[in-house]
Amino acid sequence: MAKSTFQFKQFNVEQAGCAMKINTDGVLLGAMVSHDDPQEILDIGTGTGVIALMLAQRFPFAKIDAVEIDTQAAHQAGINFQNSTFSNRINVFNSSFEVIGEDSRYDLIVSNPPFYINSLHAPNERKKVAKHTDIHFFKSMLNFAYCRLQDGGMLQLILPTELSVEIKQEALKHKLYPTQEIAIRSFENTRALRQILFFQKDIPPILPHQQNFVIYADKGIYSDEYRQLLKPFFLAF
Repeated sequence: MAKSTFQFKQFNVEQAGCAMKINTDGVLLGAMVSHDDPQEILDIGTGTGVIALMLAQRFPFAKIDAVEIDTQAAHQAGINFQNSTFSNRINVFNSSFEVIGEDSRYDLIVSNPPFYINSLHAPNERKKVAKHTDIHFFKSMLNFAYCRLQDGGMLQLILPTELSVEIKQEALKHKLYPTQEIAIRSFENTRALRQILFFQKDIPPILPHQQNFVIYADKGIYSDEYRQLLKPFFLAF
């Protein structure tokens, strides 16, 4: 069972009110998001708020909007934001991303989205909403991202490897072009279970930079690259 409060170096995350707890996917995306100097960031499906908080730590001049459709999770994320030193730069909205005002524009949109498409439903209703979706969700998100990103703005997602091919094809239809792909592996010799995908709006298509990232050096031993990546955040590192 996940512990109720997760302590980071610069903030704490209370997660008792969230159906989906802090997980490896979220912290990897929060640490790997790549942008020179984003001023306006949107976190879609913020959950506990951990990704928004990590980005607030990494980008000290950025303003962050975080949307979460689950009422309890949105409330909990709001408390986590209020209790952080970044509270004046993060806003939470208990809504779908689709209702964000049309005048809102972002340099960077990030998401650790629901990803079980056409699979067995999760037994708990709130977990089902948090973990399951269909391809319509991604089509809507990609269309939204194109409309709301500034010229040259970026969309960055973490997805299961088997889903990433379909999402890349859909992204191209919305003029969001892949610039980088990071394959996340548990061990050096195992297949990649996750992909972090980096898309940019309206740039000429290029061959995306391919990269591998390994979490464990051995059973129960984190790799040096994992420890180095999360060192600014995890107390244990």
